[in-house]
Amino acid sequence: MRATIRSLRNLPKAFQMIDMADIDAVEGWLVNQALMSARVPDMFGDLCIRLRETGVEIDRALLAWTTLHPLFDAETAFWKTGEAVQHARFEHAREGEEENEVWLSSPMRAVQLERLPRLRRYLEGANAEFDFPLCAELCAEGYTDYFVLVTNFQMPALQEMRGQTGIMISWATKQSGGFREDQIQAIEYIQPRLALAAKANLESEIARTIAETYLGRSAGTRVLNGQIRHGDGEKINAVIFYCDMRNSTRIAEALGPDPYLRWLNGYFSATAGAVMAEGGEVLDFIGDAVLAVFPIGETGLQGAVQHAIAAADKSLQNVERINTQPGKAASQPVLEIGIALSVGEVMFGNIGVPERMTFSVIGQTVHAAARIETLTKAVQKHTLMTGEIAQFVPERAEAAGDFELNGFEEPEPLFALRPAAKVK
Repeated sequence: MRATIRSLRNLPKAFQMIDMADIDAVEGWLVNQALMSARVPDMFGDLCIRLRETGVEIDRALLAWTTLHPLFDAETAFWKTGEAVQHARFEHAREGEEENEVWLSSPMRAVQLERLPRLRRYLEGANAEFDFPLCAELCAEGYTDYFVLVTNFQMPALQEMRGQTGIMISWATKQSGGFREDQIQAIEYIQPRLALAAKANLESEIARTIAETYLGRSAGTRVLNGQIRHGDGEKINAVIFYCDMRNSTRIAEALGPDPYLRWLNGYFSATAGAVMAEGGEVLDFIGDAVLAVFPIGETGLQGAVQHAIAAADKSLQNVERINTQPGKAASQPVLEIGIALSVGEVMFGNIGVPERMTFSVIGQTVHAAARIETLTKAVQKHTLMTGEIAQFVPERAEAAGDFELNGFEEPEPLFALRPAAKVK
């Protein structure tokens, strides 16, 4: 483990410019980062500064890594002397989409495709090489040396999908003559330690992403904070948002499996997406139904209701947009939905069996919302709500009648939500 350090200490005095006690300090700092929850981009920016302070004359560095996220395929952290680190995330490539020209001609892509452990290009003097456009660009900016180093590691969350994964970093300097050999060896020594710290923190981020993606932001946080036992949970007061798609069986049969899956995801984007945009928590997709809550917390009941109403309005506007989009085929089905809004106390916690649980809400308020939604078609209204919700939007509430609901001793008065005024 200390072989590289020993080789640095054995360099001739004329070339031994780096104090290895400083490198040891950087290594110790990275160990602490591995034990903490530091963001990888911030950690990388701090590392570059610390390395410069030890005598490793880095002027530009780019860290790239793959991730597991429903939206993003890879991330980068870019650092330059005197500037704050820049964090970028890159979306999954869409089918038929061409790759970015800059990436196609980049040295880092060549390293990735050819599975090279490293690549170095001198940018000044007789040994200068400009076989990549970036090399010529860096030379014009005053850089003298460019070095790409790959550190592989295993990450179970990515292993089956991607095979070997890890981090790749390009290091560049403006130092006359390029990197000295002791500086290169210092980078080669430190990068695996950075990879170890990055791996620990990336695994934590991936775990949080998976939990929040499949359970929801609040539920995912609760689970990661220790609420994982069968029956763990608490009672909360919340506005329930329950949305269902009409004629789903007929549409599924007409479209076929793959087109219907795309159709379904478009519907969920229109409805669940509206809930999330308003700060609601999507708890479950029950077939083609969306179950979500707006907890009555700091905003109070009025605030939760306002957000739920706004989510219902946005859902219907999104659906109308889908139905009236330019170029829509005449054979394309019409998307119709029903939305129910109710309010009350629910149990928010783990349900199921110890070996297979989900985090959701249960209670009379949820059952009422599901029953209310089925009535939207009967009364030919898109949104129905209970009196507790309607009192906050009297100018838009329209009495729909009294209805028998499971769990309620007396018929429950329901109100239709008049469409929101369109903004011109």
